[in-house]
Amino acid sequence: MKTQEFLSVLESHKDKALLFEYAPGKFVEANYHITEVKHVKIDSVDCGSGTDAWNETIVQLWESPSEKGKRDYMSTFKALGILKKVGQMKPYDMDAEIKFEYSNEAFHTAQLFLNDYTISNNQLILKLGVQQTDCKAKETCGVPEPAMAEAEGCCTPGSGCC
Repeated sequence: MKTQEFLSVLESHKDKALLFEYAPGKFVEANYHITEVKHVKIDSVDCGSGTDAWNETIVQLWESPSEKGKRDYMSTFKALGILKKVGQMKPYDMDAEIKFEYSNEAFHTAQLFLNDYTISNNQLILKLGVQQTDCKAKETCGVPEPAMAEAEGCCTPGSGCC
């Protein structure tokens, strides 16, 4: 999801509690804070010598140990206020991919993509997830694409893969 779409979702649901689902059925605890917003410029070279550049917006979430057991989640209104203040200080690239940096005692530090969101009762639930790393220069490096049977997860009779 792009930064503009993310901010629009928040704007449309200001009256809701803001929850982050970092893995299926696992939520960032209610004691979270938005501790940093990063405006990141990526300038890369892949393994096939291809170059690329893009921007990302990374919002860091942190659970405060002094507020462990807190039950009330941050409101979307409050989060939007924090993010708007950041945008006044350092303007967003609205076309940048939005990511969330998070970890806890049971989950390693990761930058998570915002894959989707749902509304449940009085809650806006942002569904985060990981993306696997991948070779960006498959053709140049001679990395074959997965066979059709592998991609579908099954073999058909006579295909020679079973």
